[in-house]
Amino acid sequence: MDKEIVNKVAQSPLVSIDLKEFYPTDSEYVLVDIADYLYERLILKEKDFRQALKNIDYSKYKDKYVGIFCSEDAIIPQWAYLLFVIHLHPFAKKVFWANENELIQKIILHKIEFLDLSKYEDKPVVIKGCSDVKISIEAYMLLVDRLINVAKSVMYGEPCSTVPLYKRKV
Repeated sequence: MDKEIVNKVAQSPLVSIDLKEFYPTDSEYVLVDIADYLYERLILKEKDFRQALKNIDYSKYKDKYVGIFCSEDAIIPQWAYLLFVIHLHPFAKKVFWANENELIQKIILHKIEFLDLSKYEDKPVVIKGCSDVKISIEAYMLLVDRLINVAKSVMYGEPCSTVPLYKRKV
């Protein structure tokens, strides 16, 4: 007697979310070192800085996440960063104050914040626990915070072995 093996996980209405899918590719973001626009990479000369910003080809930032940071120990007035944002605004998807690692985590949060939750509505959802990329606990927290508004239940782990986190009361 041959018994057919049934994959109950595949047949369940369970929806799995892997936060690795929110991890940005290299082509999704650009880093800008504001030190490149400073006199001797240390001093901001307002007239020169404003002119340098006018001369940038901003088309390379089209639909990209942009992280602005300073690699030097320079004192930069806050308005300089704000002026950069004004120039980037018509092109960039979103501009952050961040180095590369911070930018990646901020992009993940941004993607979760604007995630269409309709496919998770009234469904049991499992948030995949293991990943080979670094995802902040803040990203997991934000995802759970958003999911409990729509999902029937939220679990953490793998579809075959989960930790229950939330179940909507009927």
